[in-house]
Amino acid sequence: MPQDAEHPVAANETIAKFGYPHTLLANYEHWTVLLRPQQVTLGSLVLACREQATRFSDISQGAFTSLAAATGDIEAVLGQAFSYDKLNYLMLMMVDPDVHFHVIPRYEETKSFSQHDFFDHGWPGAPNLKNPNETNPSLTVAILDHLKENWNKNIN
Repeated sequence: MPQDAEHPVAANETIAKFGYPHTLLANYEHWTVLLRPQQVTLGSLVLACREQATRFSDISQGAFTSLAAATGDIEAVLGQAFSYDKLNYLMLMMVDPDVHFHVIPRYEETKSFSQHDFFDHGWPGAPNLKNPNETNPSLTVAILDHLKENWNKNIN
């Protein structure tokens, strides 16, 4: 279950780098879900472990267990909000060393949201992280608000 979304301090540098608390969708005991500032595809997120761990094998058993709830919620919300075709979880940790996933919804066709077209430049192959869709602050807020609305509607 998500925890109260009003936590004043980021759990680690990676969470802070991805815009916490401004991009926050949900906090769980061991995980934080953020809107990814660069929208590789519409609804791209970051799922970051709140623990101080730089290797996946170093996260606690509790974090492994609660990963199921966080990913289940992400998939339900993104499915409802944007009807993705596939979903990719990328654990890269090359620049930002704390355990986290880039969650990239995949779309066979162009998606429109708030009068903007979003492309999946890598479809049907790997996501193209170097060619994100252009956004602006008001569009980012609109995406975040839409996801929060769906989160509140779909997640207890």
